[in-house]
Amino acid sequence: QVQLVESGGGLVQAGGSHRLSCAASGIIFRWIIMGWYRQAPGKQRELVADATRSGVPNYGDSVKGRFTISRDTLTTVDLQMNSLKLEDTAVYYCYGKRDDGAEYWGKGTLVTVSS
Repeated sequence: QVQLVESGGGLVQAGGSHRLSCAASGIIFRWIIMGWYRQAPGKQRELVADATRSGVPNYGDSVKGRFTISRDTLTTVDLQMNSLKLEDTAVYYCYGKRDDGAEYWGKGTLVTVSS
């Protein structure tokens, strides 16, 4: 069974840094895009960042210059979050797309930024 498993959620102070990790199961070369979305209370899910299998990144406007996505292996994706703001508080979901078009989501991990 294909799974995306997130780790690293928690409580962080504004201005601080935090790191999320996600690991995917399945055949490693099939994950062409992996990334992160987030959903804050009362808001729609939005793209945080994603990266292609070769590591080319794409960032949402609200996190550019503060967050960095990395794919150190073909089945993992990390999100380094710096200069965190209160509005970064959300449930963060790992996302993966395979070369056959199938899309998968993790269960989500809560990041709470406090003042």
